[in-house]
Amino acid sequence: MKPFTYARPATAAEAVDAVAGDPAAAFLGGGTNLVDHLKLGVAAPGRIVDVTALSSREITEDPGGGLVIGAGVPNSDLAADRRVRERYPVLAQALLSGASAQLRNRATTGGNPLQRTRCLYFQDVTTPCNKRSPGTGCSAIGGATRQHAILGASEHCVATHPSDLAVALAALDAGVRVLGPAGEREIPVAGLHRLPGDRPDRDTVLEHGDLITAITVPARPWARRSAYRKVRDRASYAFALVSVAAAVDVRDGELADVRIALGGVAHKPWRAHRAEDVLRGGRPGDALFRAAAEAELADARPLDGVDGGNAFKIPLVARTLNAVLRDLTAEEPRR
Repeated sequence: MKPFTYARPATAAEAVDAVAGDPAAAFLGGGTNLVDHLKLGVAAPGRIVDVTALSSREITEDPGGGLVIGAGVPNSDLAADRRVRERYPVLAQALLSGASAQLRNRATTGGNPLQRTRCLYFQDVTTPCNKRSPGTGCSAIGGATRQHAILGASEHCVATHPSDLAVALAALDAGVRVLGPAGEREIPVAGLHRLPGDRPDRDTVLEHGDLITAITVPARPWARRSAYRKVRDRASYAFALVSVAAAVDVRDGELADVRIALGGVAHKPWRAHRAEDVLRGGRPGDALFRAAAEAELADARPLDGVDGGNAFKIPLVARTLNAVLRDLTAEEPRR
């Protein structure tokens, strides 16, 4: 491990200044992603700025009826919160499907969406990787591609984003409060992450020194009728092959409104706008659900690979979306 200096500022503003003024500095929150990458040699910051004591661990009511979730709230606490379970079940389900109980106790709400978009080649420092070392190439293309993207990928990177929480937040129209050198601002979660393009080393639109201080989840009556389903290789402690976060508003037998986000398919949580457009105003049923999946996956580009590739993800997304929507549009949605 490369030696580094450690700082523990007294305020969030001091922490931002400390990181913004040092290109080799990095924030430390829960540490579940950064510490792994320090051990692997993937990350080698020259300075660690600890914000653990500076990040709020409170979940408060927004004046508009939503929730403001402090960046320091552990994933396990957020999943257990009564208001989250009742108003945003998709969020609680997504959290409980991620990592392990021990990691959920440590991982934070602000840090979880900032997990590096990655694959096994990114974490193997002996292989070329444009995300880790820009310009060296993408070892995944033509390699092991089973876990990789079918939407929004580029010739420079085909990795997928690992956060379950971020997928649920994207479906809930959530926002991210950020403190940066220029002050505070809020970014929609759906606009936080980037597609790889020719800069796969940049996972998000955040600038160096930007610190997430809170997540805002607006009041949405339809969010009570929501669910998260994750398909993976084993029952726990595995990233999604495919995941679906969905919320629906059914009125008079029609889908008055719907929100859908997909995980395991792209470099970022994938908001399924095409599927939503097909579903709105329609009468729930397998034919409509298939049409929605086909519209969303029209531009999907599966990859060949030494492990058989990932073409299976296209029908898997369709089946998983169908299953979630069938449950949510039943007279008594299953929880």
